[in-house]
Amino acid sequence: MGLFGRSRSGPEHEPSRVDPEHVDTFWRAEGDPATADTAAERSGATSNAMSGAATRPPTTLPPPSAGTTPIVQVMEPKATRRRTLAIVALAGVVAWLGGLGGALLGSSIADRWDRPPSRPSTQPLDIAEARGGFDGRIDVQAVADFVGPSTVTISADIGPGVSTGTGIIITEDGEILTNAHVVEGATEVRVRLAGESEPRDAAVLASDRGNDLALLRIGGDGYTPARFADPDSVRIGDEVVAIGFALNLDGDPSVTLGIVSALDRSFGLDGVFLDGLIQTDAAISSGNSGGPLVNAAGEVVGINTAVARNTAVSAATNVSLAISTKEALPIIESLRERAGGDEREEAFLGVNLLDRRDGGQGVIVTEVAAGTPAAEVGLEVGDLIVAVDGAATDGSPGLIAAIRDKEPGDTVNVTLVRDDETVDVEVTLTNRPVTTDE
Repeated sequence: MGLFGRSRSGPEHEPSRVDPEHVDTFWRAEGDPATADTAAERSGATSNAMSGAATRPPTTLPPPSAGTTPIVQVMEPKATRRRTLAIVALAGVVAWLGGLGGALLGSSIADRWDRPPSRPSTQPLDIAEARGGFDGRIDVQAVADFVGPSTVTISADIGPGVSTGTGIIITEDGEILTNAHVVEGATEVRVRLAGESEPRDAAVLASDRGNDLALLRIGGDGYTPARFADPDSVRIGDEVVAIGFALNLDGDPSVTLGIVSALDRSFGLDGVFLDGLIQTDAAISSGNSGGPLVNAAGEVVGINTAVARNTAVSAATNVSLAISTKEALPIIESLRERAGGDEREEAFLGVNLLDRRDGGQGVIVTEVAAGTPAAEVGLEVGDLIVAVDGAATDGSPGLIAAIRDKEPGDTVNVTLVRDDETVDVEVTLTNRPVTTDE
């Protein structure tokens, strides 16, 4: 089972690689491996002076005449002339220094304007009010035009290649949301805005690999931020549009139409476990990662992150996944709090798990590590965990994601079945070690 769609060149297990011979269940929708050029190949590119923001916008006397008294010119004393010349010279130097200082100040301001800030924005996110359903079909062109100025291309130098994905401007002062896997391991990140031909440097403020979201920022102000949908206003059957730079094709972003096929999906791969996902049949391709999934009002309902692929034993058609606004909004605030600091610590329960194969609900505990929160509250091998904090657990990815969404020190209610009896236990979570299942 593969994961997301990262558009970068890399080893076989990295989903950024688009290989027609490779079949995986899920892959990151990042970008076009054909764009995996090196930094050296781009060294000849010129940069734009982009300090603005994108839109959703002189004499001698003549000789005396005959018979007239000559005019006697009174000459200044030499000392006075020297003093005058000195003053003029000094004024010239001051003017030159002032011009130089102004030029340097202007250059400094321009550099500061273009340089991506290392601090997060303090501006609030634009979140729509709760709404009911939509009447009629979605106007795809109008939605694309509305969201276009908030959708950007992201290019990240990773090793010898380039990862290409999509991002969403979320504040007027240049904060951008994308998938963590698009910029993971990047030494340099650039962002290109709609209607511009040259990229801007971007700073990675913070990244949460476990939730596959990252926060970037570019210099400048006056950008067009996207609006997030109310998390509880998303319904199965709503028409949605996925927008992103699929395969890093030339021109404007690709736009695909679909519906919300399901809510609260979960899956995991390569140590990344996501829950609260929106399933849609809107087509998502390599390069779409981090792009918006929007409703008929142009409000972001999710962040495109993965798509199902065929395997040797199963076929997948139009199964795309997006991180829901309900999951993303608190993560954005968490990323802001950790900008420039330590990576987020994930919570830990202390069990190994096995998915059921008989079609039933719940996850089977196969091991309880000594000295862990699970051991302290008496969890046992063979226990069937069916819910965490009241949310049903249908598989191990969902349970692991639910635990890792918490912070060390949080207390959760775990519902389990033991000897045909339902038991609720309160567990205080701790820090998750690096090499453990849950």
